[in-house]
Amino acid sequence: MPLVTPEHEEIRRSVREFVEHEIKPIANDLDRRGEDIPDHILAKMAELGYFGIIFPPEDGGLGLDYISMAIVTEELSRGWLSVGSVMTRNLITGSLIRAAGTPDQKRNFLPKLARGEMLSAAAFTEPDGGSDTASFKTRAVKRGDGYSLSGAKMWCTFANRAHVLTVMARTDPDPARKHRGLSLFLFEKQPGDQFMPPQLAGEPIPTVGYHGMRSYSLSFDEAYVPATNLIGGVEGRGFYQLMASYEEARIQTAARAVGVAQAAYEAAVRYAHERTQFGEPIGNFQVIRHKLAHMAIDLEAARQLAYHAASQKDTGKRCDFEAGMAKVFAAEMAERVAREAMQIHGGYGYSMEFDVQRYWRDARVLSIFEGTNEIQLEVIGRRIMEQG
Repeated sequence: MPLVTPEHEEIRRSVREFVEHEIKPIANDLDRRGEDIPDHILAKMAELGYFGIIFPPEDGGLGLDYISMAIVTEELSRGWLSVGSVMTRNLITGSLIRAAGTPDQKRNFLPKLARGEMLSAAAFTEPDGGSDTASFKTRAVKRGDGYSLSGAKMWCTFANRAHVLTVMARTDPDPARKHRGLSLFLFEKQPGDQFMPPQLAGEPIPTVGYHGMRSYSLSFDEAYVPATNLIGGVEGRGFYQLMASYEEARIQTAARAVGVAQAAYEAAVRYAHERTQFGEPIGNFQVIRHKLAHMAIDLEAARQLAYHAASQKDTGKRCDFEAGMAKVFAAEMAERVAREAMQIHGGYGYSMEFDVQRYWRDARVLSIFEGTNEIQLEVIGRRIMEQG
């Protein structure tokens, strides 16, 4: 039975139509000016059900499978990486709540996240702790019927426009507890660039690419969060809850990489037809044809890895091995393909007027976020050793 069915291809056609009409015409200009994804794009995505694609209808979602999620992510990222990424935040937060939340959390948060009425962002990484989650220092101290959050977070993308931040904080100060002392909280806020000073302050972090959603450094200063917003209602489970959600995040990252690479590949093919040198299209030259051939091979291999990981997730099996492989290969592939697309464009590839430079800048982040490729290789390597 094929992984991708005619129904999946109909989903692809629908998303691609949205991308061609609504996203591609504005993406390069907004990226160049450093502007955010427009509100009308987010509203349309909510209307189309993208924020809740994998959640069942009773939770406000579409009830589709993970291959559908990968296809939607891929096609949106083909238009603009940030648009393909914005839905990731709601899917991660929603998945955390659906898997580990209390009945009240599922009732109060999940339908709003699935319908895109509430937007979320992740506040996990810290200035001195990225991959080393166990070293996180942000504290959550019990105060009456809630907790007081204090500490710093980094790389909180979309924090300004989010209604809720998923915050990892230490509820047990004993350093020996390490990851067993961490808990996850749903910190509610009003969207806006001012945040909630002095309890919550945020500063944007300038980046070379991945525009459309700004990343922030955040500072919590005795910011109150009710105990009812402790995910699962029990302290010390945050690390395990988060790790369980990373499979789909890494499948999505692989799909995002495929989308960016697909856009770069299409731009290169188009340019190879249009650009003439020595009296003929440059696509007639063997060196260009071979570049395109390698790009096509890499792209299809990454796509199949992503779909395979998604199909494993659909069976309910553990798929950190498959998701990690898809993430590593696709992220590195996207960089290669985007670089070659720029090379085919020659000097024009380095011009901000051509979309291909955006694909190159955006591709670079893919091997860093959602677990660095180095961490993924360690996960894969350990599983290989476990399997003998």
